[in-house]
Amino acid sequence: MLPERKVIALRRRAKHGRHAPWSGAVAKLDERVAELERRMTAFDRRIAVLGRHARMQVSFVFSVLIHIVIIFGVTFTMTDLSQFNRLDQPLEVTLVNSKSQKPPVKADALAQANLDGGGNTDEKVRAASPLPVPAEHKPTPEVTMAQKRVKKLEREAKRLMTRAKKAPAAVPLPQPQPQPRAIEAEVAPNAADIMARSLEIARLEARISKRWNAYQQRPRRRFVGARTKEFRFARYIEDWRLKIERIGELNYPQAARERRIYGSLVVTVSIKADGSLEGVDINRSSGEKILDQAALRIVHLAAPYAPFSADIAKDTDVLSITRTWLFTRADQFVSE
Repeated sequence: MLPERKVIALRRRAKHGRHAPWSGAVAKLDERVAELERRMTAFDRRIAVLGRHARMQVSFVFSVLIHIVIIFGVTFTMTDLSQFNRLDQPLEVTLVNSKSQKPPVKADALAQANLDGGGNTDEKVRAASPLPVPAEHKPTPEVTMAQKRVKKLEREAKRLMTRAKKAPAAVPLPQPQPQPRAIEAEVAPNAADIMARSLEIARLEARISKRWNAYQQRPRRRFVGARTKEFRFARYIEDWRLKIERIGELNYPQAARERRIYGSLVVTVSIKADGSLEGVDINRSSGEKILDQAALRIVHLAAPYAPFSADIAKDTDVLSITRTWLFTRADQFVSE
């Protein structure tokens, strides 16, 4: 193949009529050059197509690698759910029997007053009551039955009042109109029935109203068993229990000591708002007449009791306290 410079020179000479013998060669060279240009164009197109395919393949491989990293490189772990149960931690408050003007720099516990130091030891300990923590008891069956009975009476009274309000009022007697005798004979019994029904409804309404008024005027009772969370009742009942035990120890039945009689009974004591005793009931007998009579005597000797505080008296007229009393083998009187 001739160099490009020679090809250009031969073209110029052939154009000016020189070197005629070379004109055929120049024409062939032009054809060869045109063919080479066509081949170069086709080759460039193939290269462009291959470039696009290569870019697509590279992009596909890169996308696969990224997905592999995401799938196998990212891990999931279960969260420890016990970390979210810290809201159930109780708040511990320590009751102190003294206080100081200056609050401690670093407090070890929560209390009702500031106390910086105290005690008879340098060790980090807390004072504790020597008495055991009182056991938490479930409501007694007697208290539960009394509450259910009160709720049942309330529902019955409301149902009767609703029924009385929905009942039709007394229907006035129809005015006599001129009608045939056969029709008049049929109307007369109906009027009598309507009158009788109206009177019965009136009597029923009066009876229900009387019962409802009596129900509304009854003293507001509150039944309290051994489990009492509300502080206003818990404080009053605890003071009442201490007084009952003190009177019971001082008046323990001598006959029970001599005859070695012991046992337990369930007693409900009802106290009015002014502290006076309304009544006492033995829900479950001890089986010994001496112990039952001694329990009743202790209740009456301990009366009157402390009057209700303002927060109790605002919604309670009579407080009924149900407790289990024990006459132990050690000749002790205990209220649970």
